Amino acid sequence: MRFVSVLFVILSGMWATASSAQAWRDFMSTEDGFQVRVPGEFVITETTWDSEYGAVMPARIFLYEDGASSYQITVVDYTDAYRIHAAREDRTDADTLRVYWEVDVHASVVYAASMIRARPGRVVFNAYHYIGRVAGEQIQMIYPDESHLYAGVYLHAGKLYVLEATVPKGSPPPIVFQQSLGWVDENGNEIRYRTIGEAPTVVNKPDDG
Repeated sequence: MRFVSVLFVILSGMWATASSAQAWRDFMSTEDGFQVRVPGEFVITETTWDSEYGAVMPARIFLYEDGASSYQITVVDYTDAYRIHAAREDRTDADTLRVYWEVDVHASVVYAASMIRARPGRVVFNAYHYIGRVAGEQIQMIYPDESHLYAGVYLHAGKLYVLEATVPKGSPPPIVFQQSLGWVDENGNEIRYRTIGEAPTVVNKPDDG
């Protein structure tokens, strides 16, 4: 009997693992220009993002939660940064130069990464990274409760992508989620670049900007 019970537990574990693996699904947003694999269905929320230079940018959060684990992509739309900065009434003397709207876009990866590193916990990995030859940063942290954060920040075609996966202590790294991020055009076709420098960052740049 004991052998049967142990066998049942082993088979149950294998079934649960297989079911979990089968739950991974492909997700694509042609509006926000990305695709990724996620172990469930995203809940999508419209929100805003306060940029480093005081502008409020439109943003969208894609979030899937499974118990203590969460998978999230925040997409910040900087494509209208010039107009948003020009319309601001709270600009200081330090950011009145017209070039600062563009600096705000280019610096968005460094800024977002710095905010992640400022969270309670300790950074155990931080390095330059790229996905699909789109440059960014990759960060790993251990929070005070010993859960692990695996994050990536990338800037592509005027949009900032902040990818975050948080899993409990002892859980496998969410490699599928991290490595499956990719870029698509408005028709859902995968975008491929030959070099890192080829990928666009700022878009909708005025001729006199």
